[in-house]
Amino acid sequence: QVQLVESGGGLVQAGGSLRLSCAASGRTFSSYTMCWFRQAPGKEREFVAAISWNVVRTLYADSVKGRFTISRDNAKNTVYLQMNSLKPEDTAVYYCAAKKIGIATTIPPDYDYWGQGTQVTVSS
Repeated sequence: QVQLVESGGGLVQAGGSLRLSCAASGRTFSSYTMCWFRQAPGKEREFVAAISWNVVRTLYADSVKGRFTISRDNAKNTVYLQMNSLKPEDTAVYYCAAKKIGIATTIPPDYDYWGQGTQVTVSS
């Protein structure tokens, strides 16, 4: 079993930056594909970014490409999401997720473990 705990959310003005962290418990973190999703009020959960276990492959949603960067530190069991040039439409609850087997996908049901989420609010 893996537990994921997100942190780093908050209120920021448009154009600002935030860095989200997701701390994982368990010894198998380094073998998992890690991902960030987000969910705005009244909308479905959507894919944001993913990173392979060995950091070789990253994947981004078109809406965040060039602004967000996903990274991980397997020694610290932590995955990060650096968010720059934030826009009001980035406002959502951001969730960290882990996938035990296989390459990164953009589909929430493919992921095995989820954090509780952290709120990001971008004011205009």
